[in-house]
Amino acid sequence: MKTIRVLMALSLALAGASVAHAQSKQGYWISVPSGDMVWRSSTGLCWRAGYWTPAMAIAECDPDLTPKPAAAPAPAPAAKPAAIPEAPKPAVLRVTLATLFDSNRTTLSPAAKEQLDKEVVAKLTQFASIQFININGHTDRLGSPQFNQKLSERRAETVKAYLVSRGADPAKIETYGFGKTQPVKSCPDQKDRKALIACLAPNRRVEIEVQGMPRAK
Repeated sequence: MKTIRVLMALSLALAGASVAHAQSKQGYWISVPSGDMVWRSSTGLCWRAGYWTPAMAIAECDPDLTPKPAAAPAPAPAAKPAAIPEAPKPAVLRVTLATLFDSNRTTLSPAAKEQLDKEVVAKLTQFASIQFININGHTDRLGSPQFNQKLSERRAETVKAYLVSRGADPAKIETYGFGKTQPVKSCPDQKDRKALIACLAPNRRVEIEVQGMPRAK
């Protein structure tokens, strides 16, 4: 046994002569002058010095004994962008009034004015601001196209004048006349003219459209 130890010592000494010399570093035997190659056995195991302890373990030789790097902290959740308040949407009021005018007339009766107050003027208060008011006049089919065109325009202007008298801004109001071109009810000719005029009443209408920004609730 003593002889074997002597031979091993001699072998190490001879090996050291060819690669400079061997020394222990961090508990392992490494080559010099490179200083970074750990000596390994024929089975690939690193040679440890006699004073080696697990605290000296290096990853290339004893990866199971080396401390694992701390796991990176989980990224903080991305902050949600601040909600952008939704812009208020315009409010729209559409009213069709078919009993404002008698046949071939452009004047408003007290009942017609009361109807405009209830269906239009009172509802204008729901708007913080008015973008526009469109007033479309229509007639029935009795009479010539030229006569009915003028009649429809005058009816629209009459309604505009009344709304302005009740506080509406005239600069926001546009009037249009469509004559007898857009009927909503068809009635056959008949000898009883009063019955025909009554049948055609839905066509003698005024359509009012208001658009603006609603008041905050």
